[in-house]
Amino acid sequence: QVQLQESGPGLVKPSQTLSLTCTVSGDSITTSFYVWGWIRQPPGRGREWVGVIAYDGSTYSNTSLKSRTSISRDTSKNPFSLQLSSVTPANTAVYYCARGSGLYCPTIFADLYYDYWGQGTQVTVSS
Repeated sequence: QVQLQESGPGLVKPSQTLSLTCTVSGDSITTSFYVWGWIRQPPGRGREWVGVIAYDGSTYSNTSLKSRTSISRDTSKNPFSLQLSSVTPANTAVYYCARGSGLYCPTIFADLYYDYWGQGTQVTVSS
């Protein structure tokens, strides 16, 4: 059974960098051909795709966030991480990590692309 768990600070000050880690068990983040993604849900809004890191280490990010987003991994310990710089209160959201297989949907931006999800972690940007 694949399990994912997000961790990181729940409160970040404006202009600082948001850093989250997703711990994965039951699978390896280098397993072909999965991607490992970050998706967020701002309060009162739908989910928004943030970006992914693929099994081969390649990364893809939402174009609206790309200049501020960094997704990385530690293949020796199996977690992958998200860093979002220069945050504002608009970046307040529940952040989820998920495994993407494309088994049920070919669109990497869609929720159905992802078959295993973490429970989500609330991140609030406020001074």
